[in-house]
Amino acid sequence: MVCAFVLAPLLFCGAPAAAIEEGEDHAVTASLEGGRYVEDIAFVARCDGTTQRYVCMYPGANPSEAYDGILIALHGHGSDRWQFIRDGRDECRAVRDVAAKRRLLLVSPDYRAKTSWMGPAAEADLVQIIEGLKASHDLEKVYLCGGSMGGTAVLIFAALHPDLTAGAASMNGTANLVEYDQFQDAIAASYGGSKCEVPEEYKKRSPELHAERVTMPVAVTAGALDEVVPAASVLRLAAHLEQMERAVLLVYDEAGGHQTCYKDAVRSLTFILAPPQD
Repeated sequence: MVCAFVLAPLLFCGAPAAAIEEGEDHAVTASLEGGRYVEDIAFVARCDGTTQRYVCMYPGANPSEAYDGILIALHGHGSDRWQFIRDGRDECRAVRDVAAKRRLLLVSPDYRAKTSWMGPAAEADLVQIIEGLKASHDLEKVYLCGGSMGGTAVLIFAALHPDLTAGAASMNGTANLVEYDQFQDAIAASYGGSKCEVPEEYKKRSPELHAERVTMPVAVTAGALDEVVPAASVLRLAAHLEQMERAVLLVYDEAGGHQTCYKDAVRSLTFILAPPQD
């Protein structure tokens, strides 16, 4: 992917989005969201030639200002790339606030919205996006975060591509797609078949079964009362990582359900960005 970022004149709040660049394999539209410069980027996916999208939100209104890294936020089931850019829920506000405070470029991809579950095509898209961002922004460290399906996707990608992941914050996700029993039609469509039809794909995308590959700092939030994405597998993954003396933070809410409060989301993000030193 060639993903050039051409700086355009700054847009004033309330101004309509403006296309600032087009090419054979990408197109960029710029706007302001909450006083921050935002680019909605379309690109041609290497894996199948389809047009896919992701959003870049800069720390401030001026995209020419320096920033210190990249934070990729992966949306939940049924949503799309705009969830972490516009949604007012605690997890999304925390991601935006931490990215701005730490001077990070916030990137939110569709990754085959709306029912991705980090299947092969979504994985290929994210690899392509990260490679393009690193090349065009000259930054090495890329951090991942997400909630629910996005929290699951974060762990899957981190285990599959530890070389591309500097840290991973998973909020209310699962670490075992072999045992997970909800949203099965959507997951099967993404994975190319059911658990019976393509069992190896589900094993491959179950980070609990590949904990040794999770080498980066990891933060996990989970709720004891979560019935949408039960916490058991991420608790086991966190225990495995702790046994291997990896940098891991578990935030477990005994009274919590399928959500992470603002404070815990900030705590998780802060941990992966600056884990405790020995």
